[in-house]
Formats: sequence, C-alpha cells, structure tokens
Amino acid sequence: MLEKEIADYLVKSGNKSLNVKAFLFDMDGVLFNSMPFHAVSWCRAAKEFGLEISERQAYMNEGRTGAGTINELAMQQWGREATQKEIEDIYKRKAEIFVSCGTAEPMKGAVNLLNSIKKSGLKIVLVTGSGQKSLLDKLNHSFPGIFATENMVTAFDVKYGKPNPEPYLMGLKKAGVLPTEAVVVENAPLGVRAGVAAGIFTIAVNTGPLPDECLLKEGANVIFPSMEFFAEHWDDVRNIIKCE
Repeated sequence: MLEKEIADYLVKSGNKSLNVKAFLFDMDGVLFNSMPFHAVSWCRAAKEFGLEISERQAYMNEGRTGAGTINELAMQQWGREATQKEIEDIYKRKAEIFVSCGTAEPMKGAVNLLNSIKKSGLKIVLVTGSGQKSLLDKLNHSFPGIFATENMVTAFDVKYGKPNPEPYLMGLKKAGVLPTEAVVVENAPLGVRAGVAAGIFTIAVNTGPLPDECLLKEGANVIFPSMEFFAEHWDDVRNIIKCE
C-alpha cells in the first residue's frame, strides 16, 4: 500500500522524499457525512431563485465556496455573474434548507483517524470551502481537542477557493510545512485538483456517489474507499509515509 503511489508522486514532482509533518483535511464528505444534505439544499435553493443544479452537479462542484458555486451556475444559465445580493440571498436560503435537513454525523472512522494522527505528533489543519457555520461550530464538539482556530482555512479566509490551490497553500503556511511535508485528505474532485495543484500528496477517500475515475482524473495519488478503511490502516500508512 502506497509505496508505488509515493514513488510516482516523487518522480512527477521532482522531489527526493516525502517526510510528512502535517495532514490537511477537507471537512464535508471527509469529517462529516454532510454532502447528501448539501446536495439537496443546493438543488432546492437554486430552483427557488430560477437556477438549476442536479445532485450529481452538487457533488462535482463540492469544494467551491458558496459564492463560487452560485457564480458558476449564474454564468452558465444567466450568462452573467450573480450580484452580491443574489449571492447572499441564495446562500442564506441554501444554509436554511441545510439546517432543516437534520444533523450531519461524523464520518465513521474519522474520530479514530484524527486521534491516531494527533497521537503520532503530527499537525492537523482543516481546509474547507464551507462557510456553513452550523458545521464549523460542530468541529470541537465532534472532534474535541483536534482543531485549533488558527489551524483552519475556511470560505471566509480565501479569495479564490478550490479548485484553486490557494486554500491548500494557505494550509501549508498555517502548518509551517513544505508541500513534501504534508498530505491532503479529500473526497471531492475539485478539492483533489486543488491539493494536487499545491504540489501535495493527495489521498482521496471516495465517500460519495461519484466513480473513482472522477477523483483519479483530477490527479488523486491514491484512493481509499472510506475514512473507516483509512483509520483501520493508519499504522501501515504512517510507516510508509515516514511521518516525523
């Protein structure tokens, strides 16, 4: 597991070694099983404002900031960018619908994995395109002692957002590490693209309905079938990626 993928990454990146000091985690679909709620709320909110997005499209656009998703739809269907008021109104409605969907539970295996990584003395940084306050507030409750505010990159912190590498470059800076000293954990095609563009070894956990190919074609270095699988194989992963 991982030896060939790491060797391929090093050849492509022109680096000699991977010595991991930090893990950069996406949130939706990685830490919380929240993507089904996001997909439904995007579909309903968009329709109320005269836009259309399918649940599959919502998964394919996962990782963008709310404004980025709305502008993408507006350009495609209205032939222009959304106004600031339109963005605020649509996203507010989307957030209301999201909250009404219920409670997004932590992904199975996420708690054990995060605790194992912390126990190994590695830094953990959150890098999410979400501005969904209800989920951000849940982090400390669901994963106590794991995430520090100064080690979070959210939709409120970035100008461009995923698939631009900006969020992960900011995550590297907050962790104080180089690209070859970090690993990205993502579930979304655009998030994978962002991690790869930042030059970071990127593990994709396919927790949603999209085929593996959607993640591989964006450059995922390896795909795990679930966070639970990742947690169960943490000792093997830690030994192979030479964590420091």
